[in-house]
Parts: sequence; C-alpha cells; structure tokens
Amino acid sequence: MLSLSAGGAALAQTPLPHPGQALYRTQCAACHDNPEATRSPARSTLEAMSYQALNYALTQGKMKVQGAALTDETRGQLINYLTGRSTVTTDAWTGAMMCQGARAKVDLKGPATVATFGFDPRQTRTLTPRQAGLSKAKLGRLELAWAVGFPDVTMMRSQAAVVGNNLFLPVAEAAALYSLDVSDPAKPCVQWIYRTPGGAPLRTSAAYGVIADGRPVLAFSGLDSTVHVVDARTGKALWTKNVGVYSYSLTTGTPRVLKDRIIVPVSQYEIMQAADNAVTCCTNHGFVVSLDPATGSQQWRYDTMPDAQPVRDRGDGKPLMGPSGAPIWNSPLVDEKRGLVFFGTGEANSPPAHRNTDALIAIRLKDGTEAWSMQATENDIFNAGCGPNPPPTRLNCVKETVYRDVDFGASLILAKLSGGRELVLAGQKSGTVWALDPDTGKVVWRRDIGTGAPNGGIHWGIAFDRDTVYVPVAQIGRPLPGGAPIDPKLQPGMYAVDANTGEIRWHYSATPDCEGERGKKAPRCERLYGFSGAPTVIDGAVVQGSLDGRLFVLDAGTGQELWRYDTLRDFETVNGVKGRGGSIDAASIVAANGLLFVNSGYGMFGQAPGNSFLAFRPRP
Repeated sequence: MLSLSAGGAALAQTPLPHPGQALYRTQCAACHDNPEATRSPARSTLEAMSYQALNYALTQGKMKVQGAALTDETRGQLINYLTGRSTVTTDAWTGAMMCQGARAKVDLKGPATVATFGFDPRQTRTLTPRQAGLSKAKLGRLELAWAVGFPDVTMMRSQAAVVGNNLFLPVAEAAALYSLDVSDPAKPCVQWIYRTPGGAPLRTSAAYGVIADGRPVLAFSGLDSTVHVVDARTGKALWTKNVGVYSYSLTTGTPRVLKDRIIVPVSQYEIMQAADNAVTCCTNHGFVVSLDPATGSQQWRYDTMPDAQPVRDRGDGKPLMGPSGAPIWNSPLVDEKRGLVFFGTGEANSPPAHRNTDALIAIRLKDGTEAWSMQATENDIFNAGCGPNPPPTRLNCVKETVYRDVDFGASLILAKLSGGRELVLAGQKSGTVWALDPDTGKVVWRRDIGTGAPNGGIHWGIAFDRDTVYVPVAQIGRPLPGGAPIDPKLQPGMYAVDANTGEIRWHYSATPDCEGERGKKAPRCERLYGFSGAPTVIDGAVVQGSLDGRLFVLDAGTGQELWRYDTLRDFETVNGVKGRGGSIDAASIVAANGLLFVNSGYGMFGQAPGNSFLAFRPRP
C-alpha cells in the first residue's frame, strides 16, 4: 500500500503538458524551429515578444492565415506557452523618464539632420561634423554613454528622425513612437509618446518635414499598412490612413514628406504564403501612393503592374494567377528639380515575371505616371518554400525561374560627382551596385560583388560621399549555374566603390567571432556575421553594424578600422528595463549633439534578438 501510495503521489505530481505545447508543435514548429531557412523569427525570439505583438500577428498580421483556425482560447494558450504572458505590455518605465521644465517642450528650431531614410533629399546617408557633433577623431575613441531598453521587444528595426536635439524613434513591437530630448548628453528624457490606435505594430522608420500650412510633421507606417502623420511638436495625430489594397499589402519603406504631398511605397508579403496550396497564388503587387499631407486623401497611385489574371490551371482545377510581385521595400528618392520619384522593386511571385520586377523605376511626381524602368534581373519568380525545382505537389510553385529573390532592398541615392554629373546609385541583393542616368534610366556602370543571397548581397542601404559609394555586403553568394567563378578575394564586409567608374577602391573584410560566450549568444555566428544594415558616413568615417552585433568605425578613405564595440551583451539601462543587445540590421545609426545612436537587436531570419537603443560618446 505504501508503494502504491508513493507511486500515486509521484504520478499526481507529474505536470501536465501546457495546452499550447501541442499547438506549437503542429502549427508553428516547422517554420520557427528552422528560422534561417524559412525566414521566420526563431522560437527564442517569439518567447521574448510581447503578448500583443503575437496576438496581432495571428489575427491581423503575417500569420493571420495560420491563425485563422485558432479560437480566442487556443490562441491565448499558444501565446502563453511561448511567452508566459497573458496580458499586454505597459510603458510603466516612461513615467520616471518624462522630461521636466523647458525640456518637455519639443524644440524644432534646429535643422532637420535626419529627415528621411537617407537623411537628406539625395539620400546620401552622410552627416557633417557640425550636424553630428562628432569628428572622425572622436569616432575613433567612443564609449557607451547610456542605454534604453524596451520591454518585450525583439527587433529594433526603425531609424529615428533627428531635428536639432530631438530624436523621434519608432519602436515597432511597442506600437509606439517616442520623442526623446538629448540636449543633455548624459540624461535623455521622453517628451511625448504616440501609440498606434488598436496597438498595431509599427514597421517603417520616421520621416520629418514641414508641410505647406507650416506644420512640422512626422510620417511613418505600420505592419497593418496604416500611415500615421503626427504633429512633431505634440505627438498628436493629424490623420491615419490605411493604404493597403491587396490581401498581403505591407508598408516597409520610409515615407517621404514634401510640402504638398507624402509619398508612400507599399510592398507585400505574398512571398511568405504562396507555397501553401490553400492560398490562391498570386494576386498581390507593389505600388506607390501620393497622399495630401493635410488630410491623407489620395492624390495618385502608381502600380508596378496590372492586376493578376488567370494564367493556367495549377493542376487541381484552380487557377495560377499572374503577374504578381514587385514589392517596394525601399524608401523613395524624390528629385523635385526633375519632378521624378525613384525606387527599386523586388521579385515576381508567379508567371509571367513582369518587366517591373527586380527593377529600378522612375515615376513623375505630379501624377505618378512611369518615366522609365530598367529591369536588373529577369524571370526571378520566387516564393519561400518552393525552391528552384519544386515537387509537383507544391501547386503554386513553378520551375520556369532563376529563383534568386534579388530585390532592391536598399534605397536609391542621387549622387552629384565632383565633375558635376549626377547618377542614380542603387544596391541589389544580388551583390550588384548600379549607376544609372537619372533622366533616361540608362546603365552607366555596374559592379558585381559576388552573387548575393535572399538576405543580401547588398541589403538595407548604401551611402555616398566624395565620389565614393560605401557598400555593405552581407554574403558573397555562390557561383550561378553557367556563370563565372567568384573571386575568392571577395568577402562579406564593406566596399568603397568609385562612383565615377565602379572600380573598388578598398575592401574591409568582416570575419566571424564565435569565441567563448559569443558563440552561444550569436545564432549561427559562423555564417551570420556580414554587413546587412545601412551604413552612416560622418566626417570621413563609415559607421557600420554587423549581423552578429558588432559596431565598427572605418576610415572612409582607406578602410582602416578605427574602433569597434560588441553590442551582443546585456545592458544596464537608464530606464530600468533590462537591456539586451543583438544583431544590428535594417536602419539604425544616426547622430546628434555629440552622441552616436545605434539600435541593437533584430530577431528575424535566425538573427540575434534585442531591445536596446544605445548612445555612444567620445572618451575624454
């Protein structure tokens, strides 16, 4: 009897499986346990996310198709299993950081040094020593000044707009934009917070401009394709407008604010859904809209292609639709003198591969009509999960494709050379740098730096200064079928390219660092260590982050390393929230008032998540 009792007690103490465990294994594990291959957040990243971010993804966001079969109860069980949370995240930390006295008022008297993705109207991503309050010499002797941590955040993907000593920082998973005063370099404070209606996550960086009626505004967009325009002085919304048209429409590129219009690029994520036979493929495409800055009403819309029509029976009596694709991931380059808007597009999702896929395009600012288009890569039909030789059971996948996924993710630059000539510069995920005539779209030169990969190649951005293009490369890639071998001297890292000729002036090689604790903290550190995020040039120095969380300062003239810092660590923060550093990706590096600001953490594609906004200052 004693033995039976002991056995019964042991049985009673055995914990029952969490009800969300089986849901994760059957509904989620195939993708999130293989994040690099499926381009999904890793399970460890999901565990660090907020309840509301996951709930939004499963109900309205990218996972709404997968989440459709879940009830409110089972969805809550799944999220609780992953995060341990059952409630939304709060911004309780902000109370102690609110600005007091004169600092509480937003001071917009200073110039806007970062007004759009590329900082200035030409999108050069270059700051002067006066704008940054930093010289090349000071950038070579930095130290951490302070860190801010954001609760339940895994991805610091958005770049702040900078006006004087005011930073306007969107934090995507927090569904909020924070106005920060950095006039005291040792002690930042929060002036106001804008929270999205309904808690929809944000996605783009912030753009700044003064519209025709004199109001200073910020424009940014969300995961739900809603454009938000707020008064920069108060954080109060002027208006919000959902610009999504298709089932998977998405905003990623930073809007551009002009006096009489706001230009918004729209992408789409059908690429992540189409391999599912339950999805009717493929019907979405990218487009650009021009909105009235005072009201949000649409002025015109440019579509990269006509709406999809049935192409053929996919094998089960349902149609394969096309053309589709050409998402616009980058931020528009606006040349008001020429009256043109320039941007790049992404892959096709179904045949026929339209001429505006993987293309550089110019449209007219006044009405959105197309001026010219140059297709860089033909027949790039790509859907995640298909592969170049898909099995016949994958009904939406096709074989008549080069299957490369070589978008133009980097925003374009209007470069003015020392001789007076102007060029449109572009970086492609194929590893190719392009220089085009802005009036005709004719190719002036191209420089191939390997063959790239779906996540770069050249991914988020390039920079230009003094007749030089600064080109970060995440991966060199593999030889293409029938193509030439890749020069073994090419390595992931930073390339300085002559903007007159396309010749490589110098190259800084990124190398993996998997020693000790770094090997545990940096996922797949032997592969994910290249330069993917957009660079920033300050006074002849190039500032660049790496996929494994390191921050570098390089001499812009020689490529010599001047300074580095490892952000892949925990941080004690000024706001009391535990700070965690991770991959440095997307767009994040800006400067003001003698401080260099960097986002650390990017929990996508199997990279290291993090939640930290870091400020660096010169050592005495």
